[in-house]
Amino acid sequence: MASSLTKDSVRPGTPGSEKTFFGHPRGLATLFMTEMWERFSFYGMRALLVLYLVAPASKGGLAFAAATGAAIYSVYNATVYLLAMPGGWIGDRLWGPRKTVAIAGTIIMIGHFLLAVPVKASFFVGLVFIAVGSGLLKANISTMVGHLYPDRNDARRDGAFTVFYMGINLGAFVAPLLIGWVADATNWHFGFALAGVGMALGLTQYVLGTRHLSPISSEVPQPVDAAERSALLKKAGLWAAAAAVFYGVVVATGSFTIDWVLWPLSLAGLALPAFYFTRMRRDKDLTADDKSKITGYVWFFVVAAVFWMIYDQSGSTLNLFASDHTANKLWSFGFPASWFQSLNPLFVMALAPVIAALWIKLGRRNPSTTVKFALGLFGIGVSFGVMMLAMASASGNAKVTPLWLCSVYLIQTVAELCLSPVGLSVTTKLAPQKYASQMMGLWFLAVTAGDCLAALTQLAIGDSFLSTTSFAIQGVIAAVGGLGFIAYRKKVIRLMGDVH
Repeated sequence: MASSLTKDSVRPGTPGSEKTFFGHPRGLATLFMTEMWERFSFYGMRALLVLYLVAPASKGGLAFAAATGAAIYSVYNATVYLLAMPGGWIGDRLWGPRKTVAIAGTIIMIGHFLLAVPVKASFFVGLVFIAVGSGLLKANISTMVGHLYPDRNDARRDGAFTVFYMGINLGAFVAPLLIGWVADATNWHFGFALAGVGMALGLTQYVLGTRHLSPISSEVPQPVDAAERSALLKKAGLWAAAAAVFYGVVVATGSFTIDWVLWPLSLAGLALPAFYFTRMRRDKDLTADDKSKITGYVWFFVVAAVFWMIYDQSGSTLNLFASDHTANKLWSFGFPASWFQSLNPLFVMALAPVIAALWIKLGRRNPSTTVKFALGLFGIGVSFGVMMLAMASASGNAKVTPLWLCSVYLIQTVAELCLSPVGLSVTTKLAPQKYASQMMGLWFLAVTAGDCLAALTQLAIGDSFLSTTSFAIQGVIAAVGGLGFIAYRKKVIRLMGDVH
């Protein structure tokens, strides 16, 4: 998207004379371009990830079983969202958002270039770098968008996040097309390197434009004191030492496989949100109304986790289906399997304004938050019902038409637009004042929990996860869950108290 920087024809120094980005502060252009390139690198690499993991060695891949490759993808994605919580803490307590994003961008860039090195160990170290950097960046760059508008009632504030959101989807749309084409025309590692170049461009844009950001973004809102820092370092050191000893023993006995990483991380991704909810429910500082709202929110969290369990398989299960069972040609035009990953951001950009306008037009008939969540869960179930039919059509090694996947991604996008935006809203409404920021972190943990559920399923049932039966079971669970949530909605609404 071209930067529309204008200057009003008034004297320099007077209000309104500064250059703007579509009527917004220039800092939004910096954050827009940084996020666009970061998403370019993230989604471009993600479009290749599972395909590279399962590709045979003769084709330059790592030759993992399909289920293991899909589980690695799911755990990686889960870790990115899991690390958003400590990433936010680091921005608030140690470095401030501006410095944290600069460090995050550097870590992500290094990670992508490590993927470009044709060495297996370098690849997995690179994944760790990208996950850590993405967690740091995700939690802080959105905060800086808000800092550009000190007045929380500034009418431009919502529009700024809309522009920012478009940057995310623009990067996500272009990345699989370009990076997928490069990987297909050359090799996997050139594709990963191009993702690194994208992050390098975003980091350069950020450094050059950082002077346009709000001074508040450089501040550390709640600095850690010396005693707390010392205690945290001791705890971190103890956990790191325990992990080193445990995995040292596993490696020394010759027992180590990738499962020793995937299973613990997947279980931790489910245990952590359960721990947070239990701790909040037991907090004696909270009122009975606060605890009731948290209980109500647990239902939204569970629905969201099941939704993301299916939705986030777009880059793993659906990507493998695209590679193995879908014709890579439409009307004589050939393309790599990774290009299907551009469909969701394309549909989001096309349909988000339509869905938003629809909710407004419905007025008093606008569905409640519970109904929208239920529609999202039901829709994601229907998408896997379609996948069941597509898988059945691909029996006997037949290659099905790309229109099957196009239909699935369209249904999933509509379902996403019913659930994801209102999820952010209901999180802020139901959060007790004491846990306002942590509840937003919990919303991201719903993605972590969903991806961990997918990983555990993939590890447990093996390569049969890519089967008609698997699609049918997951689709039915989600669709029935959506209908059940509608039936149960009155009880959930009572738990929500004065929130509607």
